[in-house]
Amino acid sequence: MKKKLTRCIGIVTISIVVLSCASTNRMTLSVTEPAPVFLSKDIQKIGIINRSAASQQNKVADEIDKILSAEGKELDKQGAEKAITGLYDELQSHGNFQKVTLLSGENLKSPGLGIFPAKLDWDQVAGICSENGVDILYVLSFYDTDSKIDYHTTTLTKETPLGVKIPVPEHEATVHTLVKMGWRIYDPVDKILYDEYVMNQPLLSKGRGLNPAKALEAVLGRKEQVLDASADLGHRYGQRIFPYRIRVARDYFVRGTDNFEIAKRRAQAGNWNGAAELWQQETNSTNGKVAGRACYNMAIINEINGDLEGALEWASRSYTDYNNKIALRYINILKDRIYKKQLLAVQND
Repeated sequence: MKKKLTRCIGIVTISIVVLSCASTNRMTLSVTEPAPVFLSKDIQKIGIINRSAASQQNKVADEIDKILSAEGKELDKQGAEKAITGLYDELQSHGNFQKVTLLSGENLKSPGLGIFPAKLDWDQVAGICSENGVDILYVLSFYDTDSKIDYHTTTLTKETPLGVKIPVPEHEATVHTLVKMGWRIYDPVDKILYDEYVMNQPLLSKGRGLNPAKALEAVLGRKEQVLDASADLGHRYGQRIFPYRIRVARDYFVRGTDNFEIAKRRAQAGNWNGAAELWQQETNSTNGKVAGRACYNMAIINEINGDLEGALEWASRSYTDYNNKIALRYINILKDRIYKKQLLAVQND
């Protein structure tokens, strides 16, 4: 026992030493990403169409699919309506458009079975837009819920009030559901698809009990899950035309000289510019490794302060002059950020 304890302490000690000797620390910062889908500022009126209903020639196959997937009779219809409403609410909430309209009565159909239909004819798109006074069409091209039920029984041991243990069967049902939908955005003027995008959301519901009816409550409770997920997917699709913020991780050097140690503590305290003063001094070090690390850290502080071009210059110096391999990866990251910054400028113009 004593040997085992000594060995465990040794392992823990080694782990601490390895961690404490790490040459870098990690920090995160928030960056703005350009919208995945760019709409011209001239587009002010949006029409939304639900095309997800199965066409007559595919009706039989679609109904068979529903039975095999244990879907409720109206679940796909209600889920598609929730997705459309979620998209409508999202586009309306931003106030960027003069009009967002839910269009009905167009009688557009889908093949069903969760696949994209053929693209709409451009004359048909232009006609719908003209009749309804909209610039572009958002189309829910298909919607499908694919479900699978796993059902089994196990035996539990229960104790009666008299203290007698008896075997009791327990029933368990697990429902795996995949909500799938496909969206397209049609521009009748330029005759282009702004977007063609598929979204998936897996869902899991479970039920268990001493009788089958109790276990199958999982199937009943699944409906609300599907409707909520559908509305959420609609909201998320609406966000694709807007820039968004994410957090990204960056590593910076904390070892090499006393200045790096002091700068680490300043950075940890939130004094990044104070840390940069010390890194700046080390960029002139006669030790190439130290100077390379300092140049890299100067790239980090420039990115933090929003100067991406300055960050790229420092990262390039770190790699080309001092062969800092980490800097090469960072150069590519910065080039990508500069390109996205240019896209953002166009989108915000």
